Amino acid sequence: MKLQQFIFLILLGFASATLSAAEREIDRVAAIVDSGVILKSDVDEIVNRVKRNAQAQGQTLPSDQALRTQAIERLIMINLQSQMAQRMGLQISDAQLDDTIRNIAQGENMTLEQFRQQVINEEGNYERFREKVREEIITNEVMRANVQRRIYISPQEVDNLLKIMEEQGASSEQYKLGHILIAIPSQATTEQVAESRERAEQVLNLLNNGSDFRRIAIASSSGANALEGGELDWMNINEMPTLFAEGIRGKKKGDLVGPLRSGAGFHILTIFDIRGENVAELTEVKARHILIKPSIILSEERAQNMLTEMITNLKAGNADFAALAKQHSDDPGSKLNGGELGWNEADIYVPAFRDTLNRLQVDELSAPFRTEHGWHIVQLLDRRTVDATADKKRDQVYRMIFNRRFNEESASFMRELRDDAYIEVLADN
Repeated sequence: MKLQQFIFLILLGFASATLSAAEREIDRVAAIVDSGVILKSDVDEIVNRVKRNAQAQGQTLPSDQALRTQAIERLIMINLQSQMAQRMGLQISDAQLDDTIRNIAQGENMTLEQFRQQVINEEGNYERFREKVREEIITNEVMRANVQRRIYISPQEVDNLLKIMEEQGASSEQYKLGHILIAIPSQATTEQVAESRERAEQVLNLLNNGSDFRRIAIASSSGANALEGGELDWMNINEMPTLFAEGIRGKKKGDLVGPLRSGAGFHILTIFDIRGENVAELTEVKARHILIKPSIILSEERAQNMLTEMITNLKAGNADFAALAKQHSDDPGSKLNGGELGWNEADIYVPAFRDTLNRLQVDELSAPFRTEHGWHIVQLLDRRTVDATADKKRDQVYRMIFNRRFNEESASFMRELRDDAYIEVLADN
């Protein structure tokens, strides 16, 4: 009997060890980021996606280890922003998420079901895709909320740039830039700065000798767009960080620029492409809304239900929108005007509000939806197309300055966020 018990315990031990090993193989922690962790499976997912995209485009890639390093860095920044979102109380409801995905599908000229099936075919898991979209919305909102308040643009700045552009016969050209950042540590020593400069020169030599810019960016860059081959969005020269604008002025497609020194490190640029500005007209919307802000006294559910009840009364003809806005709206900028927001481009609003407006037909009322400001209902009153030249030139100049400042301040914000965090990348990842 004792022998049987002994054998049973040995077999149980083997089974337990096997199960434990299997559990370790399923997933493991790749990095610790303040109070959060990054899982190996998330790193694998990014690396595999980059490989799939590179294969589809016939692009060569650096080593797997270089890809994993960049993937972990990307996930560190996402994790830090997600933790900040939690501290800010920022949440994206399922309704907001569904609206965003519906707009993505419409942009691809697909029904929601067609888009869902495409995601399953390409990604394998639709629910995981939904959560990635939620994560992206949240991180964008964290960035917007924290960076926008750092930016102040005086009327004099707008006047000065407008005058310069008129004197120079401002070009409407837009640039698709490639960017490689060789970072300098915070409070770097002279030796560390010299070491980063030497690395930047080595990278530039590789590029001058014919190495592929995107491949080198993925392998070497500390920039936010490293995994995209360093590719930045289309920008007018006046929207770029000043350092970039001065560097590429007068350059042509394919030219290399740098290394350019900033507080973040040494930058190397290339011009992937140049195009004339396509937008000659702008679409504006005229809308009105009612905002209810949840509080300690007013729950999320009660705020949403109040707006649902208002919609029922409005559709039944038992209430007037302007009167409801004046009585109940928590938006001091519009409530006295019956909730009216005037004519604006939809892009000036936060993403959830913008996407809802873009989806509505004229005179249509939205369902209640959540933004970081609270719960809203919105009615689209009208939509128009306007000339984007003379009357809009000042607004365009303002946006150029804003975009340039936003790009500069975003980089500073992300650097500060990382510098203040506890980060430990574990071995064998």
